[in-house]
Amino acid sequence: MRLSRTEISAMLETAVVAARLAGQRALEEILYIRTTRKSPDELVTQADPICQKVIIDQIKEMYPDHGFVAEEGPDGKMFKLAPRGDQPIWWVIDPIDGTNNFANGVLCFSVSVAAMLEGRPVVGVIFDPATESMYTAAEDVEAQINGTRIQVNQQEINRFSCFGVDSYLDPSISSGLKIVMSKTRFRCLGSTALQLAYVAKGAMIGAVTTNSRLWDFAAGTLLIERAGGYVSTVEGQSLYPIYPQEYEGQMLGVLAANAVKKEEIQKLFRE
Repeated sequence: MRLSRTEISAMLETAVVAARLAGQRALEEILYIRTTRKSPDELVTQADPICQKVIIDQIKEMYPDHGFVAEEGPDGKMFKLAPRGDQPIWWVIDPIDGTNNFANGVLCFSVSVAAMLEGRPVVGVIFDPATESMYTAAEDVEAQINGTRIQVNQQEINRFSCFGVDSYLDPSISSGLKIVMSKTRFRCLGSTALQLAYVAKGAMIGAVTTNSRLWDFAAGTLLIERAGGYVSTVEGQSLYPIYPQEYEGQMLGVLAANAVKKEEIQKLFRE
């Protein structure tokens, strides 16, 4: 099925409102951080489920029959609620992407909200509360930041270009990573969603992650595509479709690049 431009616009507006409300709440909660360990490698704060509820409640007001996949569920697991209506739309939510930063009072985190239909994002929003930056994109709608169009850059791989890397990367890409780290000003922001937004606006020439979940990258990959960039698996295969109804929280790899240098960057991580 295909959504109308009016339907897409309404969903995008809903996502923007939900992300902003959650980001504002996160900035309030950061003054009173309490953390627990969700897994050996993951922290969760009191703010994560609070901000997630803010987003879901806001979306449900407009779309009570839509489905949800979100990071914070019971017993440290993901949250999943299947659609109940005729439209098989899934909202994919990360209430605080960059929880470790947030837990330590580092104001480099984001709120990520995407809507997916038939295995692909059709709406994507990433909000950076610390800078009041709202990144938006939708199917057939250009990527923007605070209402201004953004595009990936066409910069060469060089010592002045920035490339986003994740905190935990699979050893299988170590050779490519070494090249990237030796030839660029590589950066790890601690928020996969925010790094993808930076690729979309041209601040980074690319980014790689091997251990991200759907809610980390669903919105960001749409931003990059609508900004003229390219996303794939680390192996260079098509990233989508990914069907939320079948997704169980497994880690996935994503490689993002500007369209001109995609083959060069892909080659680095296939060697």
